[in-house]
Amino acid sequence: MKKTYEEIVDEWCARCIADEGELSLAIGEKAAEMAYHSSKLENDKITLKDVKDVFESDSVSNYTGHLFNLYEIRNAKIAYEYFLSSYARHVAPDGKMLCELQRLLTLNIYDEIRWRKGERPGQYKKNEYVTGRLEVGAAPKDVPGEVAALMAEVPDIDSEKILTGAAYFHARVENIHPFAMGNGRTGRLFMNYILAFHNHPVIIIHEEDRKAYYSALETWDRTEELSPLVAFLMDQTVKTWG
Repeated sequence: MKKTYEEIVDEWCARCIADEGELSLAIGEKAAEMAYHSSKLENDKITLKDVKDVFESDSVSNYTGHLFNLYEIRNAKIAYEYFLSSYARHVAPDGKMLCELQRLLTLNIYDEIRWRKGERPGQYKKNEYVTGRLEVGAAPKDVPGEVAALMAEVPDIDSEKILTGAAYFHARVENIHPFAMGNGRTGRLFMNYILAFHNHPVIIIHEEDRKAYYSALETWDRTEELSPLVAFLMDQTVKTWG
């Protein structure tokens, strides 16, 4: 019988995860799956086999794809290692971490057009980019202030309502769209760090459920109603661990 959301969270909490090794063991093979689905949402050329190869052996076999995809996969592994090391050092999620995750996830994959515009990994965007349905996120000049204001709310996260808190931070990061690229992957990994930091299981947002995922984010953009995203993340928790 499939586990309920409450049972999954209770089992995770019962592990009393206290360090990097225990967190890595608890997440296990889900780390590669988490990276695969997060990348697949935006890059259809990513394969689960390649991601697992890189995460498990730092190499790929019989690869015939584009080098860009290998960089993206390798970056996901490096960013996950930073995720674990930050947890080991009990680093609270903040704006510095958000920028570092984005930097690691986008190393060597900025296209020439963005590079010529002055965009760099780990730095807030300097230009506007369409983010969906003619939206561009926050204006570049407003990004530092909006991110700082959002991160000032981190200490107020209620561990008893951590899924709602993580959903809020994810929706706000995507709404601000602070970077020239990699906002989705960065936001999802940052959200999972918030969850892990507050003793909640990480969540795979499955690429086959992208329609419901983007719909929930769009609902927040239009109405600031968070319940569809919270319900979606609850369902994805069950799908990840049930």
